[in-house]
Amino acid sequence: MDIDETPVLDNHLHLDPVNGRNTEAAAEFADHGGTHLLVLNKPSWNLRETADDESIFRECFQLTVDAVADATDVLDGRAWPVLGVHPALISRLVEDGYTAEEARDIMQAGLDVAAEFVADGPALAIKSGRPHYEVDDAVWEASNAVMRHAFDLAGEVGCAVQLHTEGGEDFTEVATWAEAEGLPPEQVVKHYSGGRLAGPIKSVLADKDELEVAVEEADPFLMETDYIDDPDRPGAVLGPKTVPRRVRWMLEEGWEEAVRTAHVETPARVYGIDTEATLDR
Repeated sequence: MDIDETPVLDNHLHLDPVNGRNTEAAAEFADHGGTHLLVLNKPSWNLRETADDESIFRECFQLTVDAVADATDVLDGRAWPVLGVHPALISRLVEDGYTAEEARDIMQAGLDVAAEFVADGPALAIKSGRPHYEVDDAVWEASNAVMRHAFDLAGEVGCAVQLHTEGGEDFTEVATWAEAEGLPPEQVVKHYSGGRLAGPIKSVLADKDELEVAVEEADPFLMETDYIDDPDRPGAVLGPKTVPRRVRWMLEEGWEEAVRTAHVETPARVYGIDTEATLDR
């Protein structure tokens, strides 16, 4: 199989329509064989200001929806927005004088707006999570409440949740929380995952070593770059061309079944999207 015979999806990439390369980054992805993108809104403070009310969330989400429409124009497939609240927002709000509980309520209100964008059509999924760094007990408890609220909303509107969390391989407890809120664990995606994970679906950073592990594990998985579209850090985390390059490498290794798993079967299973039907080369 050649890369031109398969969809190529980057499951977690940021575009910055205010400060970044934006559509140019999507075009670079397409030029190297990429066909589909899931575009995550950047934190509000990267686009406008630290969000402390619904109007700021709404403005940032709409910027990302518009960026996705422009990205779709340069892809042989299409892009979808994934909208939500970065878990580090809680620390910024607490630093600004809010209590952890007040910050929780603000973030949950932001997720309510994200769920509206899913229910009304333009967005595909919700993003939530908890800090990947040390925080005090009050912030940790509030962050888990925010994440569980995302699960509840996603269960209501029928979409997946992408999680930004601490590292690790065992998130079975988180998957159990999702199920308790009415969201099937297979609709919970651990962004920035390694090749081995228990609980949610793994979205594996496109590193060769981790992809080898994912192929060996033979579980459903996705691939991502977590490209952040920051002009001050042009290649961070990985550049837009990385997923297509890794797909070529995987095909050279004879891992056609794994490529189909990551770019056709798992996207259909998790998000209900058809990357083959939406591909027009």
